[in-house]
This record gives sequence, structure tokens and C-alpha cells, in this order.
Amino acid sequence: MSKNYVLNTYNKFLKLPFGKKLFSWYSARRAPYFSTVSPLISDIKPNYCEVLISKRKAVENHIGTVHVIAICNGLEMAMGFMCEASIPKNLRWIPKGMEVKYPAKADSDIRCVAEVPADAWKPGDLPISVKAYNAEGTVVVDGTITVWVSEKR
Repeated sequence: MSKNYVLNTYNKFLKLPFGKKLFSWYSARRAPYFSTVSPLISDIKPNYCEVLISKRKAVENHIGTVHVIAICNGLEMAMGFMCEASIPKNLRWIPKGMEVKYPAKADSDIRCVAEVPADAWKPGDLPISVKAYNAEGTVVVDGTITVWVSEKR
């Protein structure tokens, strides 16, 4: 088993019935704003995280698609958990900014993905690729979340 606390916790939850749902609920309770989109962390490993958001009334906009801010919330959650599951123990991170484009309508459940190359973890700005996909696999939000990586004190 990995020495990373996020991956250890995720793997412990996976052994339980409904483990992914329980882990997602537990995680969203620790960062309550994430719970507003009722996320499901469907996959997490070093340098990659995937979060699912169900299309439901609470996250829809006036035209009946998933609101982009709800999607950005899912993307930020994927990015944060990917960072925590990946960053070397001697480093820390903090988000600096997010840039997103909306190339297609988010008309179904949404899969939010954050990933970086394995060799990306160095002090300085780290641009993290984030993408949100609809049920057909079309990119509905494409962006970058920049985090500042620095040495721990």
C-alpha cells in the first residue's frame, strides 16, 4: 500500500460496500463546498483524479444543462485530490488560478478529470490540465488550474 494518506484512505474505503460513495461523502464533508455538487470520486491515483457529477436540478442552469460553476467545483475537487495523492512529501501546494473554456453543452452527467505528468512536481507554478466530459465523451469544459508548489518549511 502507498505511503500517501489520501490513497491509503481511499483504498481502505474501497474495501467497504459502497466504498467510493462513502469516501466521496467523507471527503466532501471535510471540504464542505464540494458537497454542493454531490461528487463521486470514481478514480484516484498519483497524478490523476476523476470526479463524477450527476446532472440533477440542483446543479442545472436556466437552460437545463449542468452549470459551469458546478463543473468548475468538480474540476477543483479532482485537482485537489490529485495533488494530495501525488505531491512529494517535501512539497506543498496552493491554487493560484483557474482558466476554463466551454466548448460544448453539459447536457448529461459530467466526468471531471485532473492530471499532470509524473515529473511535474517541482517548486514553482504548476499548470494542471482539467477537463470535463459529458456522457458521450465530448469535452464540455477544458481548462487549466495553476497551483503554486513550494518546499515545506
